Amino acid sequence: MNKYLLILWVYFTGPVYIHGQHQVEVVPNASERQVDILIDGSLFTSYLYHQHLKTPVLWPIISSQGNMLTRSYPMKIKAGERVDHPHHIGIWLNYGNVNGLDFWNNSANVPAEKKQHYGTIYHRSVEGWESGQNSAWLVTTADWKSPDQQVLLSERSRHEFSTEDGYVIIDRTTTLTAMVSKVKFADDKEGMFAIRVARELELPSHGPALLMGADGNAVETEEVDNTQVTGEYLSATGVEGQSVWGTRSRWMKLHGKINGEQVALVIIDHPSNVGYPTYWHARGYGLFSANTLGQKIFSDGQEELNFQLTKGDSVTFQYRLVVASGALSNDKIVSLADQFARK
Repeated sequence: MNKYLLILWVYFTGPVYIHGQHQVEVVPNASERQVDILIDGSLFTSYLYHQHLKTPVLWPIISSQGNMLTRSYPMKIKAGERVDHPHHIGIWLNYGNVNGLDFWNNSANVPAEKKQHYGTIYHRSVEGWESGQNSAWLVTTADWKSPDQQVLLSERSRHEFSTEDGYVIIDRTTTLTAMVSKVKFADDKEGMFAIRVARELELPSHGPALLMGADGNAVETEEVDNTQVTGEYLSATGVEGQSVWGTRSRWMKLHGKINGEQVALVIIDHPSNVGYPTYWHARGYGLFSANTLGQKIFSDGQEELNFQLTKGDSVTFQYRLVVASGALSNDKIVSLADQFARK
């Protein structure tokens, strides 16, 4: 493509990540309790550790053409989006049963009389970061605490952001170290590495739903409007649609269109993870999650893990999320998964 045609293409299609150098910048903002990740000066995502959050998250995820791929609620009002699961914010990693405490479902909406059943992941520090050409990294630490503020797990996470031809890769490596005599991850469907997507990337559905109105109030609708809803799942084993829930595979793709932009989100499991290959807690309403630990519920009791750590022991989880603009072939996904497996 010559220079003139390239300029016209970018003008009409938006700033898609193409061959060449891209500046990936990490910008800490301690006063706002967040770290912004910029690509060529535009926001891609932010690491948020706001005080009202019960776990640090990456939110939002912005495509190369400026579309928000993550759900806005509960951070921002967007008419037509589902108003449910207020703990589903952006991209996160936590679990639904750690020593009997639910870290997954915790949110500011939990009634005071029930808070004793929930754990909270508190951001502790930004350990380091580095910006660069086509890649950058951010290292953070956090504490998984019980309601009485006992630290059950110490977390160290490295978030790597890299740009390729038409897509951005987020690699998360999280090491959890037990700080008490025993930490048990009882088999539970609520986990572990997840993203909640925008309404347009959900799978078409039927029936009633609670949606956000233009005035910021929730509205119960008897039948959802699927006009702009285009999402579809595809697993590494060829399973599609709603049927992917509870299946097992090394990667899963969710693809669709948003404001005319074809996009794909791919979560890739790493062979070193406990329980590999992961089960998928992937729902049509926009929750897209890899859960290697909740084996009993996904296998109808045929398998059971109940993974445990003793004090001082550590476990590391690695996940890759590919955020693509345009078509992303299965062959390319396999190549990206193979590459990730070698890390």
